[in-house]
Amino acid sequence: MSDALTLYKLIILYMLRKVTFPLTNAQITEFIVGKDYTDYFHVQEAVNDLLEANLITSERIRNTSQYQATLDGERTLEYFGNSISDAIKADIDEYMKANAFEMRNESCTRADYDRTESKEYAVHCRVQEGSETVIDLTINVPTEEEAEKVCSHWPEKSQEIYMDIMNKLL
Repeated sequence: MSDALTLYKLIILYMLRKVTFPLTNAQITEFIVGKDYTDYFHVQEAVNDLLEANLITSERIRNTSQYQATLDGERTLEYFGNSISDAIKADIDEYMKANAFEMRNESCTRADYDRTESKEYAVHCRVQEGSETVIDLTINVPTEEEAEKVCSHWPEKSQEIYMDIMNKLL
């Protein structure tokens, strides 16, 4: 099992290297489980081991964990990346190519909320392009239900809202 677990960890590091944005736990799991390399539980074990070894970092946004490789994770992949078969690398490359746009939008368009001192909810909406913030918008709403709605609509509406703001300001 340890050889297989090592392979799963290397697959995750390879996936993270192929993109310029964080990947969600669901995105990583969908690929590995979808290709029948292993089951959900072994993916989670590999992710946890990578986190404990500081080979990846995690950021939690609402109910989603997003991962990026650390410098040590990149170095580990350089040393041991040849342990991943060419067929698996080709599967990853093909998957990333076919799904990169959707995965980037999912990872780079973020919305979360918190309760304010005035008992309202501040919804923080953001779009990232790499390390650059394209838009960072905070909206106060009176109820948690409205905050959740804003968060759920942000990914599909962010580009339109950004264009509307730019058109009005320029």
